[in-house]
Amino acid sequence: MIQVTTKDVIEKFNLKLVSGHDGVGKYITMSDISRPGLEMAGYFTHYPANRIQLIGKTEYSFFEMLPSELKKERMFKLCSQDTPAIVVSRNMEIPQELIDASNENNVPVLQTSMKTTSFSSRLTNFLESKLAPLTAVHGVLVDVYGIGVLIIGKSGVGKSETALELIKKGHRLVADDCVEIRQEAENLLIGSPPPLLEHLLEIRGIGIIDIMTLFGASAIRPYKRVTLIIELENWDAEKTYDRLGLDEEKMKIIDTEITKLTIPVQPGRNVSVIIEVAAMNYRLKKMGVNAAQEFSRRLDEMISIHEIEDI
Repeated sequence: MIQVTTKDVIEKFNLKLVSGHDGVGKYITMSDISRPGLEMAGYFTHYPANRIQLIGKTEYSFFEMLPSELKKERMFKLCSQDTPAIVVSRNMEIPQELIDASNENNVPVLQTSMKTTSFSSRLTNFLESKLAPLTAVHGVLVDVYGIGVLIIGKSGVGKSETALELIKKGHRLVADDCVEIRQEAENLLIGSPPPLLEHLLEIRGIGIIDIMTLFGASAIRPYKRVTLIIELENWDAEKTYDRLGLDEEKMKIIDTEITKLTIPVQPGRNVSVIIEVAAMNYRLKKMGVNAAQEFSRRLDEMISIHEIEDI
């Protein structure tokens, strides 16, 4: 599980650490950011102490109006033991009362030159990405015509070999063998490779190959939204496979349901071409063009015409 510390935020946004140096190892557990306007006014009943506190021009100007004793009191309450960091935007001068309180309670006080709203937006996006629910799926993730196709199936069914053929056709590899998937927003799954397996593909009989070295930087990408799942399985003569495409199967990953297709594998079937067509057909469906439904409509019309003629 990936954990985010205050030090990670400092390095990511090049923030200046002013005080509270002993607290830079604190863990950040929430992506929400608080702007402590009510707290500056003295209302701490529902103070979200476990969030990063962002002090902007509004909070700062109100704080400057307070008497000296109230300034000390508010800053000591603001610097809770659970607070991962306090950030002051626009390079505004850090009040001495905040420095004293942060050093006593080991709460890092950080300074940024960015505007408050801009920094809040960028920090929220960073934390949501890092703290998103995470799972690992055994499979291969490939970018096919802009569609993130997750290829799954039993070991040895030919997932990596199919991915290699797709890469040779100009499509891009994201991850092989193990795909780390994060739910960064509602119905938004982002897949990426573990650092150890980045750019690598395993082909039985050859071993591990470096896709970026063999095919160039254009053959890989660091992450991709998972949009379509294709399961490869060995052909079963006794099983009935979907021949029209009217029924849409779904597979749930974390809290999101993704469209899933099952492709039977047997000698003579060009699986990579089938996956290319599946990706293009998925895009057409999202644009409102559904060949299966159109065929069904034509069939219904033809049956209706014959029934009328029989009457």
